[in-house]
Amino acid sequence: MSKLLSLPFVIAGISGITMAIQGTLNSLLSEKTSLLSATFVVHIIGTLIALIALLVCKIPLFKYHWLTIPWYLYLGGLLSVIIVGLVAVSIPKVGVCNATTAIIIGQVSMAVLIDHFGWFGAHRLPWNPWQLMGIFLFAAGAKLLFH
Repeated sequence: MSKLLSLPFVIAGISGITMAIQGTLNSLLSEKTSLLSATFVVHIIGTLIALIALLVCKIPLFKYHWLTIPWYLYLGGLLSVIIVGLVAVSIPKVGVCNATTAIIIGQVSMAVLIDHFGWFGAHRLPWNPWQLMGIFLFAAGAKLLFH
């Protein structure tokens, strides 16, 4: 089966769709309240939903050895707050399409670096010229979307 039709690829595509919607909603919420209060409320709601999912799925949260896990693996929480804030600030200024395009270019570029260097303990997948050409073409195509 082609990677483009595989379940993980479809799931990633759905994730991208939800990220564009989330960014728009968070931006509008922060316009009606404030950036920090909207970010706080969004994360409280996310925390409650995750807790409910843990309880419903009966995931034994306390069976893990949380203190033995490298500290930097917990930075996702900090990064989540930064992401929500930056997206909420950028969308009203440049629009959903332009902000999302810039986000994706940043994500793909960083992903290639993480894969290539194996940062954070990720499996190392060296970059190749096609990936670098893909990023260049992606950025050139993104320029066409900016208005």
